[in-house]
Amino acid sequence: MLYYLLYSLQPDISVFNVFRYITFRTICASLTALVICFALGPWVIRILSEHQIGQYIRKVGPSSHQDKAGTPTMGGVLIIPAIFASTILWADLANFYIWIVLMVMAGYFMIGFFDDYLKQIKKRNMGLSARNKFILQIVIAAAAGYLIYQYPGFNGRVTIPFLKAVSPDLGAGYILFAVLVIVGASNAVNLTDGLDGLAIGPVIIAAGTYMLFAYVAGHIKIANYLQINHVAGCGELTILCGAVAGAGLGFLWFNSYPAQIFMGDVGSLPLGALLGATAVVTKQEILLVIVGGIFVVEAMSVILQVSYFKMTGGRRIFRMAPIHHHFELKGWAESKVIVRFWIVAIILALISLSTLKLR
Repeated sequence: MLYYLLYSLQPDISVFNVFRYITFRTICASLTALVICFALGPWVIRILSEHQIGQYIRKVGPSSHQDKAGTPTMGGVLIIPAIFASTILWADLANFYIWIVLMVMAGYFMIGFFDDYLKQIKKRNMGLSARNKFILQIVIAAAAGYLIYQYPGFNGRVTIPFLKAVSPDLGAGYILFAVLVIVGASNAVNLTDGLDGLAIGPVIIAAGTYMLFAYVAGHIKIANYLQINHVAGCGELTILCGAVAGAGLGFLWFNSYPAQIFMGDVGSLPLGALLGATAVVTKQEILLVIVGGIFVVEAMSVILQVSYFKMTGGRRIFRMAPIHHHFELKGWAESKVIVRFWIVAIILALISLSTLKLR
């Protein structure tokens, strides 16, 4: 909205011509989301505390986590509206991809909100059943995948990292592929959200990485130079990714160790889905496995642990899954686990960015 208002003044006041540039509006969106989280964070924490919407800690978890019981959760009600508001203010609202990714984020926000609502307010410890939650996630992801695939100019080609000459066309099967990416990313981020700041740190890093991917994929000259798939219009997602990074930093201020608030499913599910949808639109779908390597490892640790436990009648690979708990039980301090995972996330992001030049 501000984009339209301020840029319309450009003929009379030349300085407003700066608002035509995606890079400048990305900075504005990041700062706007950051300020919203800073300003509303204490109020949200107070409201959640007054309504006794606090974190439930499982008895089987590390004993050090018992002190976290009662810490306000559902922090996604701070992050997601901040992202949405700053994107609406600074992005081109005529852009199709902006609305698709916002739709995915909003849909998963509602799933997470209802799940947290049942657990925190209705005091049903299990929330939504895993089956119902999974079905809703698939429906939203399938709708988004179909709309993206049907949009004029979009194709079903998949980018293979480090192999730019290889780009298989999945045809209509791309819709199923998009569902896999979006649903997988959403649940992977959700599983990572187990320590103070552990999930939001890699989310910020991944959003910053896809901010660059969105920009280059949407710029035809740069895309052709780098020999990557050009997606006309996806450059506007740079602004959305900037908003995610800004909101993430604002939330991290309160979520850093020791956390004053946790994001809950209402935050982790939509953030993961947003990253997945952005990866699909920017044609960097498989690269999300590297960019979000922390999320992938966390999810795989749970899958392997559960599978091995069932196959062997009770034996375990890790001391506890997700894998961040394994390192805690080995004696690593929580803050050390968090920072080291952030370091790994940064390294993976740099490796991912190298694929822009490596063939």
